[in-house]
Amino acid sequence: MDRLAERCTTMAALVALMFGGFAVAATPADADDDPGDGPRYAPTMLILDASGSMQRPDPAGTMMTAAKNAVRSFVASAPAEARVGLSAYGTGTGNADAEKSAGCRDTKVLHPPTTLDRAALTRSVEGIEARGWTPMGAALRQAAEALPGSGPRSIVLVSDGEDTCAPPEPCEVARELKQQGVDLVLHTIGFAVDAAARTQLSCMAQATGGTYTDAADGRALARTLPRVSAAALRNYTATGRPVAGTPTHRGAPVIGTGQYLDTIGPKETRYYAVTVPAGATAYFSGTVSFPRVRNVASTRDLNVLETRVYGADGKDCNGFEFEQGTKASDGAALTVAQKWDGATKKHPIGLAADTCSGGGTYKFAVTWSRVSDGVPERLPIELLVGIEPGVTDPGPEAATSRTAFTASTGPETAIAGGGSFNVAAALPGSGNYVDTLAPGEFVFYRVKLDWGQGLAYRVILGGNGTHGVENVSNVRTTVYSPLRETIGSDFSSYTGTTTELSDGGKLGTPAVRYRNRTVPAEVGRSSLPGWYYIAVKVGSTSEGGTSAPVPVRLSVSVAGDHEPGPTYATPLTSGIFEASADTPAAGARSGPAPSRPSAVMSAGPQQDSGSDGVLIGVVVAAGVAVCAAVVGGVLWRRRRRS
Repeated sequence: MDRLAERCTTMAALVALMFGGFAVAATPADADDDPGDGPRYAPTMLILDASGSMQRPDPAGTMMTAAKNAVRSFVASAPAEARVGLSAYGTGTGNADAEKSAGCRDTKVLHPPTTLDRAALTRSVEGIEARGWTPMGAALRQAAEALPGSGPRSIVLVSDGEDTCAPPEPCEVARELKQQGVDLVLHTIGFAVDAAARTQLSCMAQATGGTYTDAADGRALARTLPRVSAAALRNYTATGRPVAGTPTHRGAPVIGTGQYLDTIGPKETRYYAVTVPAGATAYFSGTVSFPRVRNVASTRDLNVLETRVYGADGKDCNGFEFEQGTKASDGAALTVAQKWDGATKKHPIGLAADTCSGGGTYKFAVTWSRVSDGVPERLPIELLVGIEPGVTDPGPEAATSRTAFTASTGPETAIAGGGSFNVAAALPGSGNYVDTLAPGEFVFYRVKLDWGQGLAYRVILGGNGTHGVENVSNVRTTVYSPLRETIGSDFSSYTGTTTELSDGGKLGTPAVRYRNRTVPAEVGRSSLPGWYYIAVKVGSTSEGGTSAPVPVRLSVSVAGDHEPGPTYATPLTSGIFEASADTPAAGARSGPAPSRPSAVMSAGPQQDSGSDGVLIGVVVAAGVAVCAAVVGGVLWRRRRRS
């Protein structure tokens, strides 16, 4: 596999994907101060088995006692912004044959999936009594109905045995929910179960793209349930200010710096207008996330996104990028980014009206040009736009070598990675950080670098006791610039034993300097201060494999002192990555910018006529992209013509 093929972007692809008519969140991103502020977690329901068999003894007292303790541990550690609900089955009847009819209808939502209320959830857990039957299929349907009607949702189900009430058969319920286009991921935990129950619970999880985990006793459940539930919350909702692109350059909505959310269909092109001041560089990106689809032939599993740049009059400015990705059916996301420096060029002599140079309004078009099988009719597309002013003094010379790695001797710090760039866990600097990933997870961490600083890191995956070819998974790590461009990457095959990712010392960045952008290599992408991202992927095991958790140790080294950065021609009153106070609302007509950003964006097309307003900020590429790894991965290839 050539190195170009390996320069791909890795990440979790858990975004809202519905067959037509889905809802999208309208939360603007703040990519400078803290892109992880206000993370959006997937509403999650916990389903507890309270059947009579949960009265069996356990070192904690009974299995029900152990389950309650595990839920309390998760509730105590869950993010305050999370939306967590609780339901149970088996609490209202006994488990005698005479009570089966009533017992198989005995499912209850004990707490709705509202913003985390630790006290209320704890009270609900404490009131559970294990007595009745095991209507898992009915409980799954009820929990799905309790969750919001659109967007990513998660369920975590704990059971000590098989369903005793089918129909409905729980695995069929899980398949039905997925076939209906419900973007729901079910994770199951088998609490001291036998082989038959393990098979049923595994089937339910696999039908929705979730994971199955064994917990042999209460102590194991206390470790497993909080971890699995935290992973479920990583199934996040796409965010952005609503905007509606147009099918041609005419009437394209004017958008300023920031993050936006639109939808796009197969073979469709969407146009957007961005006003770029003279001397500035514009950044534009589009991200489409794909659902998990089973049994898609590899030859029919390719998607391509393209971007083109046009002048205000629709003239093709020969700015073209495309990204292609295979194995989108694994639940991947594809991001294409466009850097446009036309506004830094002067109009050619005699062509003062040239619309592809100098300051003015440019049109950016995104096309979903090649489409894989099994995708919905429309998908969300996240758009990010930024403007970087020109410089009068670019500062110190470029740094062409990566930062040397220095192992930290400090203690390990437990941290929970996020499911995307937007909710990446912040690392305060050099140190050793530990997390636990389930097979099939992609998690993100972030480190803030100033001018003159660089980072290097290592990822060590510890042994998890699994063996056999069915338990082999792909593992990968990638470090990204604040623009979400790949700077370094490494991958391997994980066989259940200790595995280190370091790429021979290439996992890191050089010292951050403006002039780095002149270096024609990945290290040249470290040319802006801000958040640098580290992604870690643990691929899914084969069908029938064990989804045992994988301990991950992230050792980070940040080096270098603050240096003076470039001198910008336009003072940065808000910071490079922030939307300026005069950013126009999405869909606004061209002309004088409003005095402050608008929180409500027009969804309809608007005419534009050009504007010279100064916008300050820089784009950060959104979304996630899943990479090719050793065993059946996803391959992103980037091509450019300019």
